[in-house]
Amino acid sequence: MKVVVIGGTGLIGSKLVRRLVEQGHEAVVASPSTGVDTLTGEGLAEVLAGAPVVVDVSNSPSFEDQAVMDFFRTSTANVLDAEAEAGVRHHVALSVVGTDRLQGSGYFRAKQVQEELIKASGIPFSIVHATQFFEFAKGLADGLTEGDTVHLPAGRIQPIVSDDVAAAVGRAAVGAPVNGVVEVGGPEVFELEEFVRMGLAAQNDSRKIVTDPRATYWGAELQEDTLLPGPDAQRGEVGFADWLARQQ
Repeated sequence: MKVVVIGGTGLIGSKLVRRLVEQGHEAVVASPSTGVDTLTGEGLAEVLAGAPVVVDVSNSPSFEDQAVMDFFRTSTANVLDAEAEAGVRHHVALSVVGTDRLQGSGYFRAKQVQEELIKASGIPFSIVHATQFFEFAKGLADGLTEGDTVHLPAGRIQPIVSDDVAAAVGRAAVGAPVNGVVEVGGPEVFELEEFVRMGLAAQNDSRKIVTDPRATYWGAELQEDTLLPGPDAQRGEVGFADWLARQQ
């Protein structure tokens, strides 16, 4: 089966392409480096020809509120229009657990718009909601650092390794459209502070970490379970401590 992977050169996309090829599918990378620009529509018609499935794991190059909104609104609309013309039968997109609960953040408002466009398109779809990736513990800390102190909001998190995210997206891509959301999270729940502390310690990063009642998660206020998937979520297999140990 031909599967077009938009964002196929990124962290998840590259892993997904490799998995699909190993399973015998024709995985086609669609990115600016392969001549496909979803913001202008350039190359979309050509790359989608004959593809029953399209997977969108792309992300905005800028997380500034207006830029990220413009990216997801324009890119998603162009992809869906091209899919309708090409007769694509299944649109798969990667999004984030808790998106609808994180609307204080410009990034998550943009992801919500992306999801709404997909649901309204008339194209059968599956949206995979993943929790925070193991790989982004440091990036999360960097975004919430003041001086030499990381100010984290209180809350729990169920992080997942990117390989398990790629596996979940791959299962969605080769399966039937669910016309809804599939959630996936890691095998363990941590306090947000514990997750970041473990990630930084593994890199010998000595920044101080505090739970700050004024802190937000990329601009959004957290409740205790905002970042947690529901009880029916798929679970990854790799534990955070085991993954950290393999990075040494």
